[in-house]
Amino acid sequence: MNRRLTGILLIAFVIAIACSYLVYRVVGGRLGAAPQKTTRVVAAGTDIKLGTVLRNADLTTIDVVGAAPQGAILKPADVIGRGVISEIYKGEPILENRLAPKGSGGGLAATIPDGMRACAVKVDQVVGVAGFVTPGLRVDVLISGNPPGTQNNSTQAWQVRTLLQNIQVLSAGTDIQRDAEGKPQQVQVVNLLVTPEQAEALSLASNQTKIQLVLRNPLDTKLAKTAGTDLAQLYGHTSDPVGPPGPRRVRRTPASHVYVIEVFNGSKKSESKFASHGESE
Repeated sequence: MNRRLTGILLIAFVIAIACSYLVYRVVGGRLGAAPQKTTRVVAAGTDIKLGTVLRNADLTTIDVVGAAPQGAILKPADVIGRGVISEIYKGEPILENRLAPKGSGGGLAATIPDGMRACAVKVDQVVGVAGFVTPGLRVDVLISGNPPGTQNNSTQAWQVRTLLQNIQVLSAGTDIQRDAEGKPQQVQVVNLLVTPEQAEALSLASNQTKIQLVLRNPLDTKLAKTAGTDLAQLYGHTSDPVGPPGPRRVRRTPASHVYVIEVFNGSKKSESKFASHGESE
């Protein structure tokens, strides 16, 4: 019994030594591994709004493990004085594609791509969807009014049509204007990113018609084909315009002959009339 117990203890001791050696190799290898390389990049020290011109107080630096993100900026001097064309949140690395070119300044103008225009549209609180029209969203522009050629500008001839579709909102806010008495009043203003041709159409529509903005899903880029809607269609009538009355068609029937038959019954006289087509009167 003593030899068997001694053998068992010896085998257990050897196994314990082998396990300890393996654990030492694994843990020692991880502890002795070289630290991963980090890169210091420029980041936002606070939430930065669209159009802001960056200052030194808006910036900080953070360490990024591994290679720096594509477009990351390493020196704060390279971003100071440049405008922000997309909102940047606190702690987020500042990338080159989030900034306006050097020398272009800040504000709304720096966010307009080449070949595009920013067109301001006046809307009210209802049209502005109670503040839900925010920068970056996509909208459709509806116009309502009397088409050219309608008489007396009657509201019964009003039509609604989709003027522009899938238009990006650059900014939304209020603009201070004065009313007829000279008192200041707030007017909701939405700036839309459009082409020069679309800017011309939108400017004309804002002066001659009523404009309404309709929110759409930013992922939905399909352009719908609509024929417009007029007031008559809302009440189940056709929208075909009623033209001037044309000449009436008179149906002419061939002349009929009437035959008179006199009947004498004593001193009484009676007459019966018969038409030529067999109908009697």
